[in-house]
Amino acid sequence: MSRMLRTRQSQLDEVSKQIIEQLQQDGRRSYSEIGKVVGLSEAAIRQRVQKLTESGVMQVVAVTDPMRLGFKRQAMIGIKCMGNATDVAEALTKFASVDYVVLTAGSFDVLAEVVCEDDEDLIQLLNSQIRALPGVISSETFVYLKLHKQFYSWGTR
Repeated sequence: MSRMLRTRQSQLDEVSKQIIEQLQQDGRRSYSEIGKVVGLSEAAIRQRVQKLTESGVMQVVAVTDPMRLGFKRQAMIGIKCMGNATDVAEALTKFASVDYVVLTAGSFDVLAEVVCEDDEDLIQLLNSQIRALPGVISSETFVYLKLHKQFYSWGTR
């Protein structure tokens, strides 16, 4: 078993996993409700949630539908790089329209999900920002037509 996997598993006991799963089902669930399910006090749940968020294991956020908030264009952009793809990925994280960046293996070196106000905003992002980055060789844009599923409740292991 890899060292990274052992570290991840060792920092999450069964109670912490149950807390995460409760919040994945409903991020607004109260600490007292969670406490009843996992058998701890409200204060103990608050402390554990704070520890989990401060350590970066989880975030509690509101997930929105960008289309309903006036953003008319979402896309996934596959980017081919020359040199260190990590530099390109890091640069992409600084763009407000970019909400997701991953290094990949295969046809693309980096994938970036973007949320734009409209097609003009997407064109500007592609031409003036993404394609202008040092190390970017090419990009391919996959425009989202309709979001069918977006859930974050896969649980823990």
